[in-house]
Amino acid sequence: MGAKAKKGLKKKLKKSSELVISRRDEGADYLPLEGGPRRKLPKEEVAVKDTATVLYIGRIPHGFYEDQMEGFFKQFGKVKRLRVARNKKTGKSKHFGFIEFESPEVAKIVADCMHNYLLFEHMLQVHLIPPDRVHPKLWKGVNRNYKPPDWTNIERKRLNKPRTVEEQQHLVEGILKRNRKRQRKIELAGIDYECPDVVGGSQPVPKKIKFDEEE
Repeated sequence: MGAKAKKGLKKKLKKSSELVISRRDEGADYLPLEGGPRRKLPKEEVAVKDTATVLYIGRIPHGFYEDQMEGFFKQFGKVKRLRVARNKKTGKSKHFGFIEFESPEVAKIVADCMHNYLLFEHMLQVHLIPPDRVHPKLWKGVNRNYKPPDWTNIERKRLNKPRTVEEQQHLVEGILKRNRKRQRKIELAGIDYECPDVVGGSQPVPKKIKFDEEE
């Protein structure tokens, strides 16, 4: 290979290496002072705003409710508001809730200290919620003590409501059907037992007659 061919080959290699470096350094942030290829600055993780005061608390154990949570977390700082998510029908805890502190510094300390904290065999999950992600209805009714419905009284009223003749017949037919099924199970089990007859049949329950008091 001649001298001219060697020079041409070196120029081609130099151009190809410069092209690779330029493609690699596209979008690089700065050139080091000591030379060398350009480098990108490490991307910083988008941190939660320092103004966040609301915390999400997950995996709340049974028995750790509003009063217990307030008594526990007020050791870090003043608790502004607190809410435990509950079932609308039964009033039982859904094992997660939200707490708001007056100071964002206190909220950050609580998030750092209490995340993955073992409490009654439950690993608490505590995370800061940015102010722009706090739902506007999050604290709706937080100051009212939740009182679950009295389902016993509701069911009593449902059973004692006045019925029409058709409704009463349908009710009695259901009772007789379940009674026949129960009798068949007893016979198949080989038990000698005579089930009492269901009083009422298809006749509606008579209404109570009110008599006027004698003067």
